[in-house]
Amino acid sequence: SGEALTTYNGHTGDVMSLAISPTDKNVFCTGSVDTTAKIWDVRTGKCVQTHMGHESDINSVAFFPDGKAIGTGSDDSTCRLFDMRCYAEVNKFGHDKILCGITSVDFSRSGRLLFAGYDDFNCYAWDTLGDGGLHAFQLPQPHDNRVSCLGVNPKGDALCTGSWDTLLKIWA
Repeated sequence: SGEALTTYNGHTGDVMSLAISPTDKNVFCTGSVDTTAKIWDVRTGKCVQTHMGHESDINSVAFFPDGKAIGTGSDDSTCRLFDMRCYAEVNKFGHDKILCGITSVDFSRSGRLLFAGYDDFNCYAWDTLGDGGLHAFQLPQPHDNRVSCLGVNPKGDALCTGSWDTLLKIWA
């Protein structure tokens, strides 16, 4: 009928990203310019968790492959890992020399790597088991403009990055 069936209210700023849980289709997360990531349950229509810690807009959210954590990317130049079981931030990924915003995030199939696309045309991979201060690696050939989106294929053997330079690049 074209009518909204349900409205979810709780963010105080624009919602920039959402992701559906890979293990529970009744749960999804959102990231907002209000600097929070929220976990929602469609059965109740309510926010069940709010994760804070970022200092600027959250542009991207992704579920950890087991569905028990989320990764976020923000204009504060950091990615964060929030564990839904302990309701807390368990890691923060960033470096003093990376000063631009993050446009997109996704996890490797195992969850060991958190890929992040940046406004400085780069894509970095962060080791989710590391201390968060040093990226695991940087893709060797940056785009010619900001990375606007990225995703890991379901099989887990390739990463695709999209950019304002009009290109998609497949990394395997």
